[in-house]
Amino acid sequence: MNEIYYNGTKLLNTLDLNNKRPEIYMVTSNRSAGKTTYFNRLAINRFKRENKKFCLLYRFNYELENVSDKFFKDIKYLFFKNDEMSEKRIAKGKIIELFYNKKSCGYAVSLNDADFIKKYSHYLSDVSTIIFDEFQSETNHYCDKEIEKFISIHTSIARGRNAMSRYVPVYMISNPVTLLNPYFAKFNISTRLKENTKILRGTGWILEQNLNKNALKANQDSAFNQAFLSDKYIAYSTEGIYLRNDKSFLTTQKDLKGKNNYICTFKVDGKDYSLREYVESGYIYVSDVIDNTNKIKISVTTEDHGINYFLKARYSNLILNLRFIFESGNFRFKNLDCKSACLKLISYD
Repeated sequence: MNEIYYNGTKLLNTLDLNNKRPEIYMVTSNRSAGKTTYFNRLAINRFKRENKKFCLLYRFNYELENVSDKFFKDIKYLFFKNDEMSEKRIAKGKIIELFYNKKSCGYAVSLNDADFIKKYSHYLSDVSTIIFDEFQSETNHYCDKEIEKFISIHTSIARGRNAMSRYVPVYMISNPVTLLNPYFAKFNISTRLKENTKILRGTGWILEQNLNKNALKANQDSAFNQAFLSDKYIAYSTEGIYLRNDKSFLTTQKDLKGKNNYICTFKVDGKDYSLREYVESGYIYVSDVIDNTNKIKISVTTEDHGINYFLKARYSNLILNLRFIFESGNFRFKNLDCKSACLKLISYD
C-alpha cells in the first residue's frame, strides 16, 4: 500500500543490530512527507491514552520561543481541532512546560543548555519520549560538543523516577542534509549508507531512509519549485538527495593526471592516511601511501594524538576548506577505507 504521508510503524517495530529494542530512532526523507506530523501526533495520542509525557529537543534556547504553537499548530488543524496547547517557562526560563487542554503534557529544552538541565533534571523525571526534529542542520550550525550535550540531556531525563537509567526513546527527524552531520559520524553511518538503503541498524539505534513519492510529485509540480529546477536545494528538499554531498569516487592514483602537492598526513583509528591536491583537476586524493617527511600531521581524535601530531582543531581552516571541496564532489579515494577515514576527518564534531 502506498501511504500518502509518512507512517513510522515499520521503524518503531524494527529491532537494532543486536535484535534488541533500540532507544534511538532516526528517520530522514524528502520534505512534506509528513514525518514530523507523524511523531508529534504520536506524542499527543500517547499522552491522551496513557498519560505519557514527552520532551521536545531543540538545538538552541532561542528556538524555544512560542514552541507550543510551533509544535501544535499543524496537528491541531489536522487531528485536534477542539483542543488547545499552551506553555509557561520554568527553571529560570530554560525549560518550557507544555499544557494540553490545561493539563501538563510535556516540556521543551535546548541541547545547548545541557549543563543547566543536568542540575534541574527533576523537572523532566516524568518524560517518556524525546522528539528531536531537524537533527541535521541545513546551515551546519551545530552546538559546540553537540554529541556530549545530546548524551547529557538524555542521561538527565532517563535517570528519573528512582531509576539510574529508564528506557526513554528518542525520535530524531530530519531532511537529508549532509553525510558529515555529527550523528552520522558518531554512529559511522556515513561509511555504511548506500543510495538504496531503506533501513540501517546499529547498536542501540536504527535509521530509516524514506522517499515519499506523493510529496515528491507535489513538490515537483509546484510552479515555484519548477522555477528553480536546477538548484541543488530543490533536489534536496523534494527528492531526498543529500544537499551537501555530490557523489565522490574510488580511483587509483595513476588515473589522476598532472602535478600534485602533498597536503598532509592524518591519523584515524591508529592508521595514517594522506591528502594530495591535483592542481589541474582540483581533486583531493585520499590514500594510505604516506610521505613521512611532510611535517603537517593531524590526529582526528585524542586517542590518535601523539608525538609530532596536532589535533584537527589546530587546522580548522584547512578542515573547513576540505568540507567545501567534499561538498563540491571533488574528492577521490583509493578505497573505501580511505573514504571512511576522510569522512571522520572532515565531519562536524
